[in-house]
Amino acid sequence: MLDGVDLTVSRRTRLGVVGPNGVGKTTLLRLLAGLDQADRGTVTRTPPNARVGYLPQEPERSAHETLLEFLGRRSGVSAADAELERATAALARGAAGSDNEYARALDDYLAAGGPDFDPRARATCADLGLPEALLSAPTAILSGGQAARASLAAIVVSRFDVFLLDEPTNDLDFAGLARLERFLDGLDGGVVVVSHDRTFLDRTVTRVLELDEHARTGTELGGGWSGYLEARATARRHAEDEYAAYRAERSRLEARARTQRQWAVEGVRKARRSPDNDKMQRDFRINASERQASKVRATGHALTRLEAVEKPWESWDLRFTVATASRSGNVVLRLAGAVIERGSFRLGPVDLEIGWAERVAIVGPNGSGKTTLLGALLGDVPLSVGERWLGPGVVVGEMDQARSAFVSDRPLLDTFVTATRLTRGEARSLLAKFGLGADHVLRRAATLSPGERTRAVLASFAAQGVNCLVLDEPTNHLDLPAIEQLELALDGYDGTLLLVSHDRALLEAVRVTRTVDAQAWSSPPT
Repeated sequence: MLDGVDLTVSRRTRLGVVGPNGVGKTTLLRLLAGLDQADRGTVTRTPPNARVGYLPQEPERSAHETLLEFLGRRSGVSAADAELERATAALARGAAGSDNEYARALDDYLAAGGPDFDPRARATCADLGLPEALLSAPTAILSGGQAARASLAAIVVSRFDVFLLDEPTNDLDFAGLARLERFLDGLDGGVVVVSHDRTFLDRTVTRVLELDEHARTGTELGGGWSGYLEARATARRHAEDEYAAYRAERSRLEARARTQRQWAVEGVRKARRSPDNDKMQRDFRINASERQASKVRATGHALTRLEAVEKPWESWDLRFTVATASRSGNVVLRLAGAVIERGSFRLGPVDLEIGWAERVAIVGPNGSGKTTLLGALLGDVPLSVGERWLGPGVVVGEMDQARSAFVSDRPLLDTFVTATRLTRGEARSLLAKFGLGADHVLRRAATLSPGERTRAVLASFAAQGVNCLVLDEPTNHLDLPAIEQLELALDGYDGTLLLVSHDRALLEAVRVTRTVDAQAWSSPPT
């Protein structure tokens, strides 16, 4: 997974970790956090009690944990509080060494921000738009946007010396992204962040660690995100130039050796055919043959001494197009007087019509109902009032936030065959083109990483003809090369497009014809 990666994180470090899906970015963070152990090498903390916090990429929602308990666990306050209670009890019993244990536990509790955690957590949640009532509610009831803001709140209330952030921008709206960027800018501790959000990396990191999918090593470059892009392009260009020069010199020496050997052979043949018995002539031909043989040997030595240059590694490259179905009718989707109610949340009444080949960006802050609006348009969410209409000939290709089409206990191959109606051989070949090989297709689909499930959805778009593409945060969990290919595919797609995204670079790159603000129809819960 990783081979000889060296890394130092100090105060004010702002390090971005990049690389293709599956290269080991999350594994690296877990090693730094002490959650996993390396087979070789060491992870050293100085001082040993330095507080290191790891915040994973997927929102955690549980029916048995309230939002306040979630924040306490993520920030490390709950663990520090439990340890302080244990040390206090030991001190009350007069246990040997309990005074030192109590002092250490108290220091940890204070460093974690335990004494004022409750008011800080409440103030942070209010600042991020999470209602007071949610603090005592189980996290299982949080919407996608609320879960994203809860993860952001866990970062903001934490008091770690080093923050290890795995895809912290996923599902955050523009306000949340700005809040996270401000927090990291003012943070005194070190930050190591795995992210594929190019704008976020450009604004937050000063160094980049690139994990190589071939060598499994890490290369650290300064100059921030733009400096990394420039250095990577320069290094690639130099590697290609060096390899081309090596190949040219080797070809030149090989051609010279062939010519010299041919001359030597011809010289011997002429000598054998010549009837001349003159001693001087015979000696001249012998000397000439020996000189030619010496040249052949010299060229051979030059070839041996020529330092080999390996061909630059060509990484796996996702290239795909969205298979399009025949044209649908002029009206693709329509909501008329539609109202959707979920608890105290209300969306509507909505009057919205999507026409053929429109490219619509649906925007709005977290919790404004963007995903709910998509569900209402597609018939996945029931309407309390109003009408929904799907136009004739509409073939929908949907990528929801959870990538639920490939959250299954069945093997990925079986799930994919059912979804696309390809043969098993065709499905294997297509999935392989999306980086999902033999070690992926027989695994339970639910065990795939979020990025791998996203690739499976993209593969299904390439297999099935669709004329209405619905994408809800499509760049979440994708690596940078795949995101760039997605942008190219969307640029060439000529059907109807509905896009929800907070990826600022994606929204700049993808052409849209209309923007719809879901907040205009929403009444968020109180």
